[in-house]
Amino acid sequence: MLRYTLMRLGILVGCLVVVWGLVYSGLAPRGLGDSNGMWIVLLSLLLSAPISFVVLRKERDRASIQVVQRVDRMKANLEANRSQEDEAADESAAPSQGQAPQTS
Repeated sequence: MLRYTLMRLGILVGCLVVVWGLVYSGLAPRGLGDSNGMWIVLLSLLLSAPISFVVLRKERDRASIQVVQRVDRMKANLEANRSQEDEAADESAAPSQGQAPQTS
């Protein structure tokens, strides 16, 4: 998962550098007034999203498999804990059921 995130961040930074170069060389339009930095960031986000979607497909599939395995393992641990609690509750209730109330 960390690998996918770092690769996605790398693509974003690469797009940021390319867009910055295009804007400052005059090949891409500048933002209005003081919004030039925001324009560069938004344009690089817009470009990096489809690139990441296509280029990182295999890595995204690997990351999703890891997430599914983690969730399945947590569900199994939760179910094991529930069954242990049920067994402990059954054991504590069993001796008291067989005894008759004592009267003095």
